[in-house]
Amino acid sequence: MAGTFNEGVLLLEDGTLFRGRAYGAITHKVGEVVFNTAMTGYQEALTDPSYAEQILVMTYPHIGNTGTNPEDIESERLWVQGFIAKRFQRIPSNHRSTKSLEQYLIDNDTPALEQIDTRALVRHLRDKGAMKGVICTDGTDIATLQQALDEWGGMVGRNLAEEVCSTESLLVHNPSNPRATVNLIDAGCKNNIVRLLRRANCRVRIVPITASHQQWLEDCDLLFISNGPGDPASLTDAIQKIKATLGKKPILGICLGHQLLALALGAKTFKLPFGHRGINHPVRDELTKRVEISSQNHGFCVDRQSLEATGAEVTHLNLNDNTVAGLRHQQWNVMGVQFHPEACPGPNDSAHWVLETGLNTVLPS
Repeated sequence: MAGTFNEGVLLLEDGTLFRGRAYGAITHKVGEVVFNTAMTGYQEALTDPSYAEQILVMTYPHIGNTGTNPEDIESERLWVQGFIAKRFQRIPSNHRSTKSLEQYLIDNDTPALEQIDTRALVRHLRDKGAMKGVICTDGTDIATLQQALDEWGGMVGRNLAEEVCSTESLLVHNPSNPRATVNLIDAGCKNNIVRLLRRANCRVRIVPITASHQQWLEDCDLLFISNGPGDPASLTDAIQKIKATLGKKPILGICLGHQLLALALGAKTFKLPFGHRGINHPVRDELTKRVEISSQNHGFCVDRQSLEATGAEVTHLNLNDNTVAGLRHQQWNVMGVQFHPEACPGPNDSAHWVLETGLNTVLPS
């Protein structure tokens, strides 16, 4: 029930235990514990399919001020296994709010914890890396929680994209004089990708990543592979379909889509220690040397040396750690970026990548 203050715990795979106050749904769930450095946008994060099977920790200490509303969701449900912040606001103050954050979590069976030392937790994850954890708000004993933790397989090797994608193709935008017809390959697509393609006056059809190779290519000018959760190397079927598509249609990719493009070209991916999750990641366009502030949410990355060995060029770098943030292969007419150009971290620095740069580069003039 909303407003109750039962004790809750977070147990990590290395045995570290954090105690706090229960918030949201009364239950317990297992997932990978990760953190996000954004000061706002919690509703978008909660409904981002890329967070499937993850327990999300917000570094900003005060979450829930603006409540929730049906306009800011990125999909039709919450995907996180749990939610953690220093303090949650129970009474929202925003004219757009239709429901409190706590009721939103309860309605979606999502447990949460507050009054945890999130600074200590995030420092632990930065030092030790993202790790398995179990969040509990229902009083389950530690031994049972440990058993649940031991039985969960983790994120490496997990093909979660096929679990979160749509089940059938759907035409979602059909303007009378479209700039291009885009088949948006759904691996956990966010609503904002569709919004930007609509703004670019594209005819947009959502196609599940599980669809056949022929369905991917059906009646389109361009394939656009979306973001999504899990280990990109585990999507062997999708990688083979991309290989079969190279040279037949131009391809753009975001986040997981970028990683899948790299793997199809012959590059390798690896798991980052604690990932990139937030709305303040600087990336540099290696052609223009322009630096943009980007939104990012991923735990895996493309290996630069193996990517360049395929003949692809690195188009963007993450300036925090010099990891690959963008690629282009001119022979196969493909481009991808590791960040989320459709997101809005303050100024729309990178929105041009969908609205102008990406479409103009790969589509015939």
